[in-house]
Amino acid sequence: MAEFALGPPCGRGRIRAADEDFRVVEQLGYTPSGEGEHLWLEVEKRDWNTLDVARFLAEKAGVPLRHVGFAGLKDRHAVTRQPFTIHLAGRADPAWPEWQAPGIRIVSGLRHRRKIQRGRLAGNRFELVVRDFDGDRDRVGERLVQIERGGVPNRFGEQRFGGNNIARAHRMFRGELRRAPSRAKRGFYLSAARSLIFNHILDERIRRADWNHIIDGDVLNLDGSRSRFAAGDDPALAARVEALDLHPTGPLFGVGDLETTGEAAALEQDWINRQRELADGLLRFGTAMDRRPLRMRVGPVESSWRRDGSLELAFTLPAGSFATTVLAEILEYQDASRDNTES
Repeated sequence: MAEFALGPPCGRGRIRAADEDFRVVEQLGYTPSGEGEHLWLEVEKRDWNTLDVARFLAEKAGVPLRHVGFAGLKDRHAVTRQPFTIHLAGRADPAWPEWQAPGIRIVSGLRHRRKIQRGRLAGNRFELVVRDFDGDRDRVGERLVQIERGGVPNRFGEQRFGGNNIARAHRMFRGELRRAPSRAKRGFYLSAARSLIFNHILDERIRRADWNHIIDGDVLNLDGSRSRFAAGDDPALAARVEALDLHPTGPLFGVGDLETTGEAAALEQDWINRQRELADGLLRFGTAMDRRPLRMRVGPVESSWRRDGSLELAFTLPAGSFATTVLAEILEYQDASRDNTES
């Protein structure tokens, strides 16, 4: 069971009772240039996976799927907006305003010089509705202030595990799958495996109450970047961590050096050893070691209460962070989109 970093939940409620209750706008940090070999399309979707939208665009444009670029994978059970690029070297713009499909709306189209690269995004803005709220509104307000000032644990949300991805990772590592998984599915299983190890290490740091403080041997991440460095003995770093300028990190396990030393390395290695089958499988498949901040900064938080008692929330998160992780520090939620479905 996940650990609560900020105290017990302030109440309970339902999310995703309708797709419109969970809106996501992807933020790349830049806009299309207006010229170039790539067509940049701003797409709003619902009940579509990002990969399926990319296939749809490739088919409409008459290009291979590899010529379609996008930054992040967005949830099917939401209204999400994100840009795609289509490489059209030497070709005029196709009639993209005529491309229609239930659940897909192409908002705009402009030219751009480069393909959008996977993983290259600044963050996401979330607009959420929590229905049937039952709890203490005053405590919710206090918790939101606490979250904006100090961030929340950067735990991987349940979406990463897809219901059976960990079990399938174990079976893949044991050679028990009836057929070799596709490259995409193999990636999901590997990602779930190292995400689980990360979550265990983060939960241990939460139990120790040092998930947002420096311990001996920590590696720190510079907020808003991929830059990281060993904490060392510089006493000034503690104040920067307090100010959310720096964050302690945990391992995304794979081939390579943990980078931590001392107490931090011992703690991480202990939990890696407890998940030995997953760790050894990641090594055999050649997954590269990386690190992830243990804490995420939550952008300006907006909240309001509807007449029917529903809670509206809006906030921005860095790339790779989960809105449900923020919600879990506020309330116990029931995800209505998963009541009768398996991801």
